[in-house]
Amino acid sequence: MASRCWRWWGLSAWPRTRLPPAGSTPSFRHHFSTQEKTPQICVVGSGPAGFYTAQHLLKQHPQAHVDIYEKQPVPFGLVRFGVAPDHPEVKSYGAEDHRALEIPGEELPGVFSARAFVGWYNGLPENQELEPDLSCDTAVILGQGNVALDVARILLTPPEHLERTDITKAALGVLRQSRVKTVWLVGRRGPLQVAFTIKELREMIQLPGARPILDPADFLGLQDKIKEVPRPRKRLTELLFRTATEKPGPEEAVRQASASRAWGLRFFRSPQQVLPSPDGRRAAGVRLAVTRLEGVDEATRAVPTGDIEDLPCGLVLSSIGYKSRPVDPSVPFDSKLGVIPNVEGRVMDVPGLYCSGWVKRGPTGVIATTMTDSFLTGQMLLQDLKAGLLPSGPRPGYAAIQALLSSRGVQPVSFSDWEKLDAEEVARGQGTGKPREKLVDPQEMLRLLGH
Repeated sequence: MASRCWRWWGLSAWPRTRLPPAGSTPSFRHHFSTQEKTPQICVVGSGPAGFYTAQHLLKQHPQAHVDIYEKQPVPFGLVRFGVAPDHPEVKSYGAEDHRALEIPGEELPGVFSARAFVGWYNGLPENQELEPDLSCDTAVILGQGNVALDVARILLTPPEHLERTDITKAALGVLRQSRVKTVWLVGRRGPLQVAFTIKELREMIQLPGARPILDPADFLGLQDKIKEVPRPRKRLTELLFRTATEKPGPEEAVRQASASRAWGLRFFRSPQQVLPSPDGRRAAGVRLAVTRLEGVDEATRAVPTGDIEDLPCGLVLSSIGYKSRPVDPSVPFDSKLGVIPNVEGRVMDVPGLYCSGWVKRGPTGVIATTMTDSFLTGQMLLQDLKAGLLPSGPRPGYAAIQALLSSRGVQPVSFSDWEKLDAEEVARGQGTGKPREKLVDPQEMLRLLGH
């Protein structure tokens, strides 16, 4: 669907979900000359970065003409495709690729990126052929961030608890048949370096039907260090410490004793190889190098001790980070950092071109961070416009794109088309008590639209 695009003219288009307030950066209006009254601005990508950039531009320059283009037949990017269905208020992933493990065996069946797995259960069309085999009893997630916890939670949550979410029908069917009973989350460093947040950790600890597994030995000598870390990290580590070392109360002990599933954190382990099954046809485990920490604070790094251990499993999910892809050969791109080289959003050596979101700053932060970052990019564009640094005079805007699409026989999906698909999804979900039943097949979407 990369050849299709949709065009959007208004800004009342966010899906039905709670988002951060739009007043996190100072608001001011520029005064523009008459020749700047109707600048034609193109935004590529309809995720939060694209929408927030467009919002800022229109708020500060109401005469601006903004078109948003999207490769999918539906808008909203990670707001639709990148979040666990049982956490509709949390939006935190926004890049098109993942970091490769770069270890032997990662190409084996049964090894997936967490990004693809999230896309699969969220209905991202390109991930609908994933077909994860959940017939094994143990899954290993390489990574200890919020995405890793999201995936672990979805694997272990009783399916009946997911029935009222917008998880896809196909994914829910596979999860109903899942035999996964244990999920390990593996990290190269220790408890002080985990990348998830306390809210997600607390929810995992209290997950119905599941119990946590933490090794008290991983927390030896940590009490004094906990006192020195910033408050958010301190509260998180204290919760981990208590869970690992304290005997649970009577009620919690009963709950854990009756749990049929478990999840655990394996610290100081670095993946070296995905181990094949005896017939070589699929993943059967992960070989891990035991590590120790060197350095202090932000410079802390994990180095191998020389010891190795094998962790048997039938499913391996890589959650070690996200990475943006190059946009176009004409746009500069730093393949090592996964970003477009820029100064405050201005693309280097390409006047008139700007970037925002993770392709601007790398895969860090959540939607509120993206909002602030996008507003700043919009502010830079407006400053350049006011200073006369952008091309002046009449610009064709969408008329040129429309002519190009027409010459290629491409019929774009419009925002009014999306509203029809939106209504169809909501209607399909009402019969089963879900907020919506997502359409996942682009061809079905186009048939419904008469394209």
